[in-house]
Amino acid sequence: MPSRARTPRQAGTNRGLAPGAAPEPLVIASLSGTLRVREPGRVVIETGGVGYEVLVPLSTYYRLPALGNQVFLEIRQIVREDALTLYGFSSAVEKRAFDLLTQVQHVGPRHALSILSVLTPAELADAISREDIHKLDAAPGVGPKVAERVVRELRDKIGDLRIAEPPGGPPIRAAARDGSPAIVDDAVSALVNLAYKPVEARRAVDSVLAEEPGADLETIIRKSLAVLLGEK
Repeated sequence: MPSRARTPRQAGTNRGLAPGAAPEPLVIASLSGTLRVREPGRVVIETGGVGYEVLVPLSTYYRLPALGNQVFLEIRQIVREDALTLYGFSSAVEKRAFDLLTQVQHVGPRHALSILSVLTPAELADAISREDIHKLDAAPGVGPKVAERVVRELRDKIGDLRIAEPPGGPPIRAAARDGSPAIVDDAVSALVNLAYKPVEARRAVDSVLAEEPGADLETIIRKSLAVLLGEK
């Protein structure tokens, strides 16, 4: 079920609201339920008869259980004028990293998910502390100017990102192997969600499968990312 965090006003009795004003909406802080949809970058979790769409980095996607199993995610809810979006993470420290990244000027949720899809929170903290612009710039969609801004604005805020993450669930292991259409499509979809063009994503996946035809989905995505980042 969704865990909701109340705002300071909601923690009381909504006193101080103008007559006729609606109370502030509850914020979803975590979500547990049955995994109904599992796609690279996107899941749907059903709880209480309601399906919640949640966007996730690949690091969280790798740890998801099989469809129909119970799952728990830390949630960051972001409300825009035209949308309410849920972002999910397998650990509190990963959620903290997302929060820090989205505080940086011109770094939105898409950039943050892209960075966390290729760097763990500890690796992110290490790159920032060493001012490794190239490592941050290697994340899809993140250019050198954004990488420099991340280093400059977060260098004094990354201490808690080095906390060891609790072990998550087992990494995803796709049933489809030997370059089947299903596993190829899933791998290409994951890379396209990271802002790569379908043609270059397919080329990278094909190159990985040519060398390792029996690879599982996580291995294909990770090695395809290595190919693409090496070409950048």
